[in-house]
Amino acid sequence: MAEERIRLGGMALQNGVLVHGPTSWAAAIRDEEGTLHVASGRKPQLAASVATPLLRGPLRLAEAFALIPVVRRALPQARFPFQRPAVAGAILGSALAARALRRAPGLPAGLREAAAAGFALLPAAVALRGPGLAAYHGAEHISIGTYELGRPAPKEHPRCGSQLLPPLVVSSLAASLAAAAVPARSRSLARVLGALASVGASVEVFVWTNRHPEHPLARALARPGLELQRRFSTAEPAPGQLEVANAARDACLALEQQAAA
Repeated sequence: MAEERIRLGGMALQNGVLVHGPTSWAAAIRDEEGTLHVASGRKPQLAASVATPLLRGPLRLAEAFALIPVVRRALPQARFPFQRPAVAGAILGSALAARALRRAPGLPAGLREAAAAGFALLPAAVALRGPGLAAYHGAEHISIGTYELGRPAPKEHPRCGSQLLPPLVVSSLAASLAAAAVPARSRSLARVLGALASVGASVEVFVWTNRHPEHPLARALARPGLELQRRFSTAEPAPGQLEVANAARDACLALEQQAAA
């Protein structure tokens, strides 16, 4: 009987890789002197027992964000993508642009909302591509994929968060257009609810495509995200970067195996 594989996820850092499983996490980085640092621990649990469609997506995202300060305390040398000045500038710039668009006179409300939603995705696009990040992103996928497949894996992975971007773009635009039709006094609340629904719907599409990888519709839905990874958000890692990713993966697996024992 084939060994059951623990389901792993991950995140590329500017100088390393974060890997997480059902109950645990581990991060490995290489500092400027070339020294490898590894830290690990138990995950905050927010979504483990939630199976309600549309609700589990936002909770899983919240769980991922809740893990960031835990990792930063345990491994202060870790550098997250959002710490780059370019990403911080993109966040500020997109917020200002969205605000200006929503106040622009003469534009239809639907067009204003759709354009503002597009600007809201700009920081994610900037964060996906940075010095060293694309290679560590590829290392994360190769390390996890190799463990899952039992053989060398490519730098593209079907469960990458990049797969969320195409459905998120479509659902965000739909939610923004719906918010534009709401009376002005309720529009802010409609935007918040629309954003949550957009994340939830995107996660449901993501989950379905991974559960039915051979379905023609699933293949069509997965293609844009795979191309995004192939052409933009990942690069072939150096051996030292793959070593870092494997160190994070193995430390996470060790904790998961302890929890299962």
